[in-house]
Amino acid sequence: MLIFVYGFVNIMLGDKKMLYFRNELDKNKYSTYQLNKAIENKELFKVDNGLYSDVEFVNPLEIILKKYPNAIFTSDSAYYYYDLTDVIPDYFYLATKRSDSRINDKNIKQIFIPNDLFEFGKTQIEVESVKINIYDKERMLVELIRKKNLIPFDYYKEIITNYRKKTDTLDIYKIQEYISYYKNESSLYDTLMREVF
Repeated sequence: MLIFVYGFVNIMLGDKKMLYFRNELDKNKYSTYQLNKAIENKELFKVDNGLYSDVEFVNPLEIILKKYPNAIFTSDSAYYYYDLTDVIPDYFYLATKRSDSRINDKNIKQIFIPNDLFEFGKTQIEVESVKINIYDKERMLVELIRKKNLIPFDYYKEIITNYRKKTDTLDIYKIQEYISYYKNESSLYDTLMREVF
């Protein structure tokens, strides 16, 4: 189970933004000396390298949004957030464009997606009162079928079983569209119809 002390993003408390990069702090108000003093007096809290917060304890999802605003939650994180599994991921799984820089964070598993497929299925949901970027359930179902042989059987079976319970919430036209982007379209569609619908 992941336990982090991280900062927040884009939520306002009165006139205060809770999370700041160093370069977002007023240089006149926060010289290096004044910044260290503010941390010592618990007026600001250092939550990551070059990242400061107005509050001491914050949601780990919020720092991800601050540091990687264009990344999209995928894989094990998405299945967990969609309540398709009760297995808590060991990492945050984030999709980025293939052309993006490598994320150097031991708590994150980065998945590079071809640039032309990156935006397909991107949506937002609220998790623990935080609005996150995530691939929709339909895209995640296609990804599950595509990677079936790379996933432990019991884990796959749990997620597929839970998808079967949610078929009335799935958009079959979206699924067909996502499948059409892959070379083995016919095989993916057959597996999908056999195992889910």
